[in-house]
Amino acid sequence: MEFFNRLVDGGNGLLWGSVLIYLLIGAGLYFTVMTRGIQFRHFGHMFKLLRHSREGDGGISSFQALSTSLASRVGTGNLAGVAVALYLGGAGAIFWMWMTALVGMATSFVESTLAQAYKVDHGDQTFRGGPARYIERGLGLRWLAVLFSICLIIAFGLAFNSVQANSIAQAMQEAFAVPTWAMGLVLVVVVAPIIFGGLKSIARVAELVVPLMALLYLLLAVTVVLLNIGDLPAALGTIIKSAFGLEQAAGGAVGYAVAQAIMNGIKRGLFSNEAGMGSAPNAAATATTHPNHPAAQGFIQMLGVFLDTLVICTATAAIIIMAGPELLASDEANGIQLTQIALSGTWASGVVSSSPSPSCCSPSPR
Repeated sequence: MEFFNRLVDGGNGLLWGSVLIYLLIGAGLYFTVMTRGIQFRHFGHMFKLLRHSREGDGGISSFQALSTSLASRVGTGNLAGVAVALYLGGAGAIFWMWMTALVGMATSFVESTLAQAYKVDHGDQTFRGGPARYIERGLGLRWLAVLFSICLIIAFGLAFNSVQANSIAQAMQEAFAVPTWAMGLVLVVVVAPIIFGGLKSIARVAELVVPLMALLYLLLAVTVVLLNIGDLPAALGTIIKSAFGLEQAAGGAVGYAVAQAIMNGIKRGLFSNEAGMGSAPNAAATATTHPNHPAAQGFIQMLGVFLDTLVICTATAAIIIMAGPELLASDEANGIQLTQIALSGTWASGVVSSSPSPSCCSPSPR
C-alpha cells in the first residue's frame, strides 16, 4: 500500500507539477494568439448567442449543453478548490486563477468548436462527439482516441465523482451532522435515475438545477459581500498585492510566496474550469446550435469558463478573504469546510452543503 501511495503521489506531482500546467496554459496562450484574442474581441457575442438558444429537432439546445458542461465545472472546484488555493497559495492564487480562466476561454472555444464540427448523429435524435471523435476523424489516430476515452471514463466515471461525493458528504456532515455513508446512499438513489434516463434526461435536469444552483450561491455571496462592503476593497487589494509578492516583500519571502500563488492558482483554476481537459466538448457536441455553425457552441462554452472561474470562484474567494486572515492561518480546515467556516454564524452557514455539482451526470466521451 505504501508503494502504491508513493506511485500515485509521484504521478500526481509529475502531472500537476509540470506536464499538465505547461501543456494547458501553453495551449491556452497559443489559441489566444492564433484567434487574435477571440475571448476579448467577441465577449458580448457569447451572451447574444445564448439568448437565441432553442431546442431543435435533434440533440439538445445550446443552453442545455452549457448547463450540462457547467454541471461538471461548477461545484467542488468553486468551493473546496478555491479554499485549497487560498490555504496553500495565499490570496494571490485567486489572481492566477483569473489569468488561467482568461487563456482557458480560448482553449474552450477551440475544443468545443471542433466537437461540433466532428459530431455524428447517433440515430436516436441525439448527437455524439468530443475529443475522442475529432482525434480519430481529424488526426486519424484511432489508438489515441481509444486511450483518451478510457482515461476520461476512469476520470469522470470514478475519480471526479469520488471527489464530488466526498465534498458533498463532508459538507453535509459539517453543516447537519449527517453521516458520510448515509449521504453516499442518498446520492446514489437521487443520481442513478438521472444517469440511466439518457442524455436528454441529464440535459433537462442540468437545465433546471445548474442555473438555480449557481444563482442561489451567487445571491448568497453577493449578500455576504454587501453586508461587509467596507472590507471588499481591502480584499481585492490583498489579492493583487499577494499575486506579485508585494505583501511578502517585507518578510523576505517574495519568491517562494509568488511561486506558491502561481502554482496553486493555476492548478485550482484548471481543475475548476476544466478548459482543455476534454470534458466540456462532449457536452458541446450534443447541442443543436442556432445559428447552425460549429463556432456557435464554441462561444457558448467560453461563457462557461467565464462564469465558473471569474464569477463563482471570485465570489467564494471574497467570502473567505473577508472572513479575516486568521481563518487562512488556521489548520482547522482547508477544503470545502473552510468556506463553511467563513460563513459560520450567518444565515448561509449550511447552504454550501448542497452546492457541489452533479458532474457525475456528464455525458460519456463517445
